[in-house]
Amino acid sequence: MESSTKIKLLQQLLAKVIGEMKKVNKVKGVDFTKKMQVLVERYNNRDANDILRSEVYEEMAEQLTNLIWEVHKEFSAGDLLGIDFEEKAFYDILKDLCVKYDFNYPEDKLIELAKRVKDLVDAQAKFPDWNKRDDIKSALKVGLILLLDEFGYPPVERDEVYVEIFEQAENFKKNRTTT
Repeated sequence: MESSTKIKLLQQLLAKVIGEMKKVNKVKGVDFTKKMQVLVERYNNRDANDILRSEVYEEMAEQLTNLIWEVHKEFSAGDLLGIDFEEKAFYDILKDLCVKYDFNYPEDKLIELAKRVKDLVDAQAKFPDWNKRDDIKSALKVGLILLLDEFGYPPVERDEVYVEIFEQAENFKKNRTTT
């Protein structure tokens, strides 16, 4: 197989795997998208002398393959925390917000809160037309605010925190296949 074709196929596969990740875990999906963009930009901006060197293609193919495996491993990363892939999506947004807004929150409570947020979103997801109904969206917002308050999260007053958690909840529900 021609090197550039192999690179293109690996890029397409990586984009597809990241797309699947984003459907449930927006934070990690965005994170992996950025990593992929860095690789692709570095490859596209390579020196003219490197364009025909086979090791440049091999290195790019290896980096893309490694990133595909990294994304693949993320699907079961919650196992170590005792949470499933969907709960891990909420864990990641909660953890990410701690870093972004510089506050500490106990790990065990973070895991428990992630499970509870997912349960709350699941309870609302049983309505097939939820995204067209403002009453259901409002109920979810209120439920999330009360749940976060019950857990003392965030320990700082930041409206942005609620907005970002709600965006993750909507993203999760939108891509959720209800059975």
